[in-house]
Amino acid sequence: MIKAIIVDDERLARNELKKILHDFPEIEIIDEAVNVQDALEKIDTHHPQLIFLDIQMPGNKTGFDLLELLDYAPKVIFTTAYNEFAIKAFDYNALDYLLKPIESRRLAEAIQKVKKNMDHELVIQKNFLGVQDQVFVKDGERCWFVKLGDVRLFESVGNYAKVYFNTYKPLILKSLNALEERLDQKVFFRANRKHIINLLMIQKIDTHFNGGLKVTLQGGEEIEISRRQAVKFKESMSL
Repeated sequence: MIKAIIVDDERLARNELKKILHDFPEIEIIDEAVNVQDALEKIDTHHPQLIFLDIQMPGNKTGFDLLELLDYAPKVIFTTAYNEFAIKAFDYNALDYLLKPIESRRLAEAIQKVKKNMDHELVIQKNFLGVQDQVFVKDGERCWFVKLGDVRLFESVGNYAKVYFNTYKPLILKSLNALEERLDQKVFFRANRKHIINLLMIQKIDTHFNGGLKVTLQGGEEIEISRRQAVKFKESMSL
């Protein structure tokens, strides 16, 4: 069963999507949200695997703004009446982009993509990497064979990730979400949407505005731990 949340300010649109989803018992709608703030709270509470996300929202925040604010990334299927956002949607790693009124055939294709993506992640998890494992890193003509425990930071740069170790910062063609799935979460922590830090490489911890934290790594990098992730961070670092 794939747990999902619908984020759409139009009640009729939410009801219509739920009606079509009756034909897809593998999808369980666990909640609905009507704006970005509502969605943030419900996603933080339920940690859904999938969100059906409208783009245009009440106020001055969009579905894209919601994804920028999230500390972890559920699977995303955009559901919108506007086709001009399609290219931008895939910059956010959306699995599909459905135009309203949503057709059952297109919804079936989108759900199939979700299932294939989740199956792929299960394969990745079987290839889980520990801190003693060594990985091959190539950036242009330069190559390194690096022990994961020596990596202090992964930073998202579009579809790439910058790998910080020693004095080097090569780019690899790998998303932060894909890396997170393979890393030991007892050592590597998702600080925010852009960064995964090595907990063993922290030199200093300071309080930050809005209830967050700021850590300084051994290489001197200062990384903000978002308010939501700060709670998990304190739990992971406490007796």
